[in-house]
Parts: sequence; structure tokens; C-alpha cells
Amino acid sequence: MDEKIYDLIIVGSGPAGLSASIYSSRYKINFIVIGKDMGVIADAVEVDNYMGFPAISGLELAKKFTDHAEKLGVKIVREEVKSIKKDGEIFVVDTYNNSYKTKTIIYALGGQKRKLGLSEEEKFVGKGISYCAVCDAAFYKDKVVMVAGGGNSAVSSATYLSRLAKKVYVVHRRDKFRAFPHLVKKMTERGNVEIIFDSVIVGVRGKEKVESVIVENVKTKDRKELSVDGIFVEFGYDPNSYLAEDIGVELTEEGRIKVNEDMSTNVRGFFAAGDVTNGSNQLNQLITAASEGAIAASSVYKFLKGGGG
Repeated sequence: MDEKIYDLIIVGSGPAGLSASIYSSRYKINFIVIGKDMGVIADAVEVDNYMGFPAISGLELAKKFTDHAEKLGVKIVREEVKSIKKDGEIFVVDTYNNSYKTKTIIYALGGQKRKLGLSEEEKFVGKGISYCAVCDAAFYKDKVVMVAGGGNSAVSSATYLSRLAKKVYVVHRRDKFRAFPHLVKKMTERGNVEIIFDSVIVGVRGKEKVESVIVENVKTKDRKELSVDGIFVEFGYDPNSYLAEDIGVELTEEGRIKVNEDMSTNVRGFFAAGDVTNGSNQLNQLITAASEGAIAASSVYKFLKGGGG
């Protein structure tokens, strides 16, 4: 057990957490970052809307964020947090390897990718079902794949996959995409992408691996079976707020952490930032996550100096 009591522990090492770490370092706060990975940004095929880094892969950008923080002396503990408890005015952060104490927390655990929700889904994970196009696209060169979803991640993944796969189906439950228009334009310009609107995947078939999917039209209820080699699930994210909820942090109906303008919550000394919050109009963009991380660090500094509630 680490017996030291830190002024701050940042839980999460994605863009929000690392942004908070850079500002906390500038404020000379005594802190550490605990995070098992670089966040879901590392899975992004391409990031082209973060200033100064046009058309960069999410993994490369995440590495730049990490390198920047470490060059400033930020200590990143690569462990997974399993619980957060309150002991008087002190927070106890337990990982699967250690236990840490702190006066304040910035909770920046982002979200986890949503799944298809089918009973047979687990059977085919890694055997045709993937949640990361940039990770697994190479396995589907000259094959037929399907992308489920209609947001930025789905459209970007479909465009990326179309460069390798023979054919890409895109299945979306609505009659139009939610993604940025320029991303949709890039995808639709690809000659091997077929879009199936108003439809959902209701079944996956195969023996040892995915061989076909059953797609149902949500309006007519008509079904058809399509032969595919792989399915990429891109439905967005559910907020990883469960550890915060355990100590009484208030959540929205969608499970996001309710934050004030200074990123504080209803629990004294507990701040949150990034996609896990209801802040920044829930834009869920890299730039807003980084912004919230910076604001949270500033608020923690004021709190430790006696100016926060």
C-alpha cells in the first residue's frame, strides 16, 4: 500500500486525464495519474479536427499526449482502478495492485464501447466481431465486412475499412447519419460501401467464426441474411461512471456525472472531466475533453488553496 496522501489523484489517462495532469503539473500539485491505457482515442482511425494535428491516427495522438505529460514529470501508474471509497475527508483509490490515498480526485474514465446486445455476441468476439477498426482491419483484407452505427466513429471506420475490404456494409437504425457531413461525404465517395438505413442487426450466424448476419428493417420488420466475414460495432460509448456512483456522486439519467461549471460534483473534493460528464453540451469531442481536464485541474488548485467548495 502506498501510505502517502496525495493532494490529487487523476483517475483515467485519456485526453481529459492527461490534460488535467499537464495543468496540475504547472500548478505544482502533488499528484499521480492512474490509468490502465490511453483511452478510447487510441482506437480512432483518424483524428482530423484537433488543432495542429490534421489527419493523425488516434493512437499516434494519444502517444503524443502521454509523451508531453511524462516530459513534464507526470507520474502515470498503469493500473486499473477497481474501487474508490471515502474515509472522512480522504479518498481511497484501490487498484488490483495497490491502494492510494488522496485529498481530491479528478475522475476522467471516459466511456466504454456499446455492444450489439445479442446473446451470441460473446461467442464471436475476436472471431469476426470487433470494436476497433484500426486494431483489426488488417485481418479483413479483400473480405466483406459490416459496420454497425451512424456516428462519426462508424462512418470513419467504414471509410477506413473500405480501403482494405472488398465490400463494406453500413447498417444504421435511422434514415440518416449523425456523423459530420464531411465524413459522410468521404465514405459515400468510396465505391465499395453499401448503406442500409432503418435497420439493425438482430442475429449473427456462423460455426467457428462469423459467416453471416441477420438484418431487420425497423419499420417494415422485413429481414434478410447477408454473408460477411466481420462485424465492426460502432455504437458510441456508455459512460464509465460506476466507480463514482459508488461513493454517492450524482449522475444524470444517462449515467453521466453531473458537474458544475468548475467540474466539481456534489461530493466535496471530487471533480470529473471528459466524456464521462454531462458538461460541454455532451459534445464528446477530444477538444472538449481536454478543456474540461484543464478546468478541473484549475478548480482542484483553488480547492486545495481553500477557495473551492
